Amino acid sequence: MDEWLDGLPGTTSVYAGRLAAPPTWTRHAQATHYAASTMKVAVLAALYRAAEAGRLDLDAPVEVRNRFTSARPDAPAYSCVRQHDNDGAVWDRLGERVPLRWLAERMIVMSSNLAANLVIEHVGLAAVAEVWARAGARHSVTGRGIEDFAAREAGITNLVTAADLAALLDAVASGTTVPGPVASPTACTAMLDVLCAQQIRQDLAEGLPDGTRLAHKNGWVRGVRHGAAVVFPDDAPAYLLVVCTSRSLRDDQRSDRADRAARRLLADISARVWRARHDLTPAPPGR
Repeated sequence: MDEWLDGLPGTTSVYAGRLAAPPTWTRHAQATHYAASTMKVAVLAALYRAAEAGRLDLDAPVEVRNRFTSARPDAPAYSCVRQHDNDGAVWDRLGERVPLRWLAERMIVMSSNLAANLVIEHVGLAAVAEVWARAGARHSVTGRGIEDFAAREAGITNLVTAADLAALLDAVASGTTVPGPVASPTACTAMLDVLCAQQIRQDLAEGLPDGTRLAHKNGWVRGVRHGAAVVFPDDAPAYLLVVCTSRSLRDDQRSDRADRAARRLLADISARVWRARHDLTPAPPGR
């Protein structure tokens, strides 16, 4: 499969393997990509960790507002643009008070940017960094909220690797981490339930048979398309699959074509790994 991917433009990173085990197949798994919405998994874990520590209450109502603190210290507050968001339900609640738990769910199941920034405001970026560290992530960072353009211009960004996303999902699904658990078994089960409730069943999900259970989060912006999942076959052990793709684009028309092609690519890789689900043993040394 690597020879096939070698012929594609840009960078395609892959991590595939069983839970709590060395991977079966990796490809550029340590290459960094702009995170897009995949960083919301780390934000979700930070929220549940904060709730377990008693720093906040998941069921406490908080105000839905569109004004956020920039990660660039000298920058003014920033806002999100509704047209760039997938979820109108959160925007419809502007000025109202809703539970943090509901915002966390909308952040994942409909990839709401507004909800993600609200959760980040309550947990803080340091808590998200702690999640990455506990998962054993080597290169991933969540440095700012979504649409914090002042921070972006200052070089503050959000990065992921396929290996780090796999490590984070593995930590949630199996509780296996090197530094320590990301959260309690109860919290991890709750997070998996949220990830399994994903309503944007594109990318990796499109390469699986209908009805296959998976806990996943995808993310996309111009030139980027990612999918990260724990797949639960009925007839084989659960496995991790993360695919990250980054392309250099020149115009909007090409961007649309490339995004459709990337979406098909993720579905195709997912289908191929699904067909090999019974054979996902650790790769031999040196591979």
